Amino acid sequence: MSTKSNYIQLMDTTLRDGEQTQGVSYSPDEKVNIAKALLQSLKVDRIEVASARVSEGEKHAVSRINKWAREEGFNGCVEVLGFVDHTLSVDWILEAGGSVINLLTKGSEKHCREQLRKTLDEHLNDILKTVTYARSKGLSVNVYLEDWSNGYQDNCDYVFTLMDNLQHTGINHFMLPDTLGVMSPGEVFDNLSAMRQRYPELQFDFHPHNDYGLATANVMAAVRAGINTIHCTINCLGERAGNASLAEVAVVLRDKMNKKLSIDESHLMRTSNMVENFSGKRVAANTPVIGVDVFTQTAGIHADGDQKGGLYKSKLVPERFSRTHSYALGKMSGKASLKKNLELLEIDLSEKNQKKVLARIVKLGDSKQTITTDDLPFIIADVLASKSYHHIKLINCTITSGFNLEATVSLRVDVKGKIHVSSGAGTGGFDAFIDAINKVMKLHDYTLPDLLDYEVRIPRGGHTNAITECVITWDCHQKSRRTRGVHSNQVFAAILAALRIINIQLHER
Repeated sequence: MSTKSNYIQLMDTTLRDGEQTQGVSYSPDEKVNIAKALLQSLKVDRIEVASARVSEGEKHAVSRINKWAREEGFNGCVEVLGFVDHTLSVDWILEAGGSVINLLTKGSEKHCREQLRKTLDEHLNDILKTVTYARSKGLSVNVYLEDWSNGYQDNCDYVFTLMDNLQHTGINHFMLPDTLGVMSPGEVFDNLSAMRQRYPELQFDFHPHNDYGLATANVMAAVRAGINTIHCTINCLGERAGNASLAEVAVVLRDKMNKKLSIDESHLMRTSNMVENFSGKRVAANTPVIGVDVFTQTAGIHADGDQKGGLYKSKLVPERFSRTHSYALGKMSGKASLKKNLELLEIDLSEKNQKKVLARIVKLGDSKQTITTDDLPFIIADVLASKSYHHIKLINCTITSGFNLEATVSLRVDVKGKIHVSSGAGTGGFDAFIDAINKVMKLHDYTLPDLLDYEVRIPRGGHTNAITECVITWDCHQKSRRTRGVHSNQVFAAILAALRIINIQLHER
């Protein structure tokens, strides 16, 4: 760790405390890959990877992590939680190739009395035996004071007596947890300041939880109080509301407190995605720094401000995190939002066509459809290919289909100012629509041409809710013609393509 006073060390406990998240259990391979990403790519200072004596699978994972860490120069950066059980946890960690034990002691008199059923003297005796044995075996020893936040508040004399008896035993880090996430920033500052004033020579870590949503604010208060080592997890994983988010802590300490850290921010997103996939716990789209939407401007006025002078940008620029800025397309889009996306695609449109495309985007957005930059070429092609023919208009349409069931369609259309109601059936939704619309068009002496080809596609890399483009090739008296329909529902994209050929042929007739 740097000796500079403004350097803050981060200890990541995603693989230990983070694994206490409901429903999260990493396989040995997953643990090893996360550990490598944390130390080698993200450049976290220390990692806590497991609790001792959990299982043989856990021991195997810890052994692999420790072996890799020694080979890659990260020896001493891998830590394991151990218990006050004299030799048991120590031996387990040694067998797994470990070099650091984080000993879990009782930081509150209530926990000591009611959970252990022991006096402080009895608990201290057990702690000292375990510490002595661990150090005799060559392990570095850190100590957690579990539930320190409540323990200090309820009976600070208990905490002081515990500390007085442990301060000269060779313990490296005294780790002070807000185990239940109950502290406010003011309480964090006052209590940690008091601990540092009473024990100025000792190294304290702060281990926050996020039950009140105050974890990051509490980290700031801890650093103001002089604490230079903070515990956190990737994606805020942890019991209940989780721990402090490493991504939030890193950017806040850098941007708001001018602190130095080892973290390589360009790997924050990649590490977050890895943990998200392995844990099965999805990150909310609006999660600070790592959420998929946090560098997306939705309102057209924001895109306009950015285009004219970067008016809606801050230090949190996406390039810091190997990400890019995007401008959402939808009912709130303006000309600037469209222009930003056209620039990204390197497409140039006239003002007239931009207005047409924007009108289509707003219409799609008004029906709550999500529109991405990848969807935009489909919309542009559809708008530019369309003519303003309105001989037939679809007023509404209902399609019912099922597995091993015939599809049915009910629709209302306006043909040259006359309203028609029709129904049809077929092997699929589009087939049923053709049956229904042909019944209407026969009244106008028109029949849809036969299909020569039918192609449906979504943007490359698109999702299941992406805009769909349907291109149909029709046999028009031995001459092929192609029409396009664009919609988020592939059946309706085909229906729009069919309505287009009808409009074209009615206009020609």
